[in-house]
Amino acid sequence: MNLPILPRQISASTMASMNPLADEAMLDRLQHAAFDYFLLTANPANGLVADTSRQGSPVSIAVVGFALSSYPVAVERGWMDRTDASRRSLAALRFFRDSDQSGSPTATGYKGFYYHFLDIHAGTRVWRSELSMIDTALLVAGMLAASMYFTADTADEAELRELADALYRRIDWQWAKNDGETIRQGWKPECGFLHYGWEGYSEAILLYVLALGSPTLPIAADGYRSWTATYQWENLYDYDYLYAGPLFVHHFSHAWIDFCGIRDPFMREKHSDYFENSRRAAYIQREYAWRNPHGFAGYDENGWGLTACDGPSDEQSEVSHEVRRLFGYAARGVPYGPDDGTLSAPCVLASLPFAPEIAFDAACSMLARYPEILSDGRLASGFNPGLAGADGRLWVSAGHYGLDQGIVLMMIENHRTGWIWRLMRRCPYIREGLHRAGFQGGWLQASIPDEREARG
Repeated sequence: MNLPILPRQISASTMASMNPLADEAMLDRLQHAAFDYFLLTANPANGLVADTSRQGSPVSIAVVGFALSSYPVAVERGWMDRTDASRRSLAALRFFRDSDQSGSPTATGYKGFYYHFLDIHAGTRVWRSELSMIDTALLVAGMLAASMYFTADTADEAELRELADALYRRIDWQWAKNDGETIRQGWKPECGFLHYGWEGYSEAILLYVLALGSPTLPIAADGYRSWTATYQWENLYDYDYLYAGPLFVHHFSHAWIDFCGIRDPFMREKHSDYFENSRRAAYIQREYAWRNPHGFAGYDENGWGLTACDGPSDEQSEVSHEVRRLFGYAARGVPYGPDDGTLSAPCVLASLPFAPEIAFDAACSMLARYPEILSDGRLASGFNPGLAGADGRLWVSAGHYGLDQGIVLMMIENHRTGWIWRLMRRCPYIREGLHRAGFQGGWLQASIPDEREARG
């Protein structure tokens, strides 16, 4: 892309004084700072990346997927050397190839899936976490993104492509249905499959596309139809849309897949698509915050963004006397809750590809009003304008979360250039999964673009 390299950090006071001519520079700095999270929290020996920047944080396999997707962007923008990026990616793929797949309580995974949280050094399961189907899908999406980008005729890049393909092919998606109609959400060695599957629209659309596109152990197309049969179509604030309360649901699968103009049978019936649905979700969030049914501080047309994020909890001493219930880390949603007055700036930025006309102004307004949500150039996971500590400062989540930084980086890139979307259009497994799910139209009808077109 040959884009200019700009300074990494930007203060909130500087941001507040910017005019539209400087918008691109602002986004570049936020995006670059988000990328730096992966360099600062990664274990270069095995390529694993911490869930948060907090001391002692374990690895989130989903965050590794975002990191693998971010390295190519960093190379294209001149923030990272290609050789360094390929070697970091290769370290992660080699680790997962060699990891313990026995499914024991101290293993890394089972049946090609991986435990949600791992020790950053040993790569073994921590916190008695579940074997996570959706987080494995986010990880594998990152692997496939890396394989689409690193296409040079070198030993490292050839091995990277082979490993990404092999790791995807070994996943037993059929097993993950547990003989049911839909994919289960998780499995634990202590008790087997968790007692719930995917019901209602969610970020699992990426999971289903990957499960359908597998050349080895795919699920049948009726599994996708069974899932979409649980969807909830609603009219909220005069917007007809496919309901999901937390905003991240409307973002995560879109980080890799361009849903604009392609429709599955459900969306064809509704004369919409998932991209348009995410646009409406942003407007519904803004309308909810403007109406502010609970009277929370900071909620207005430029103060919105309810999603899965860190927030204050009833157990924290500094807010122990708060009369409202506080949820800690939770998936806050609109309009049915939960809602405790906590907002997320990263999810507002992640709405840029869908609704830039409202997302950009909201992000700038938040940063101008609450400069403490920005540290080291990166946005905090959550903040609560109605809760203040003894020093009078509002409550802000400590440190940074890898999922927030990953979605900010990828969605800013999709907003600025659409480059990740073009890259992933070339992935045969993504295309096959979409076709088997019944998607038609748009870019899916065109031939697979060559590498030059994908790079833009």
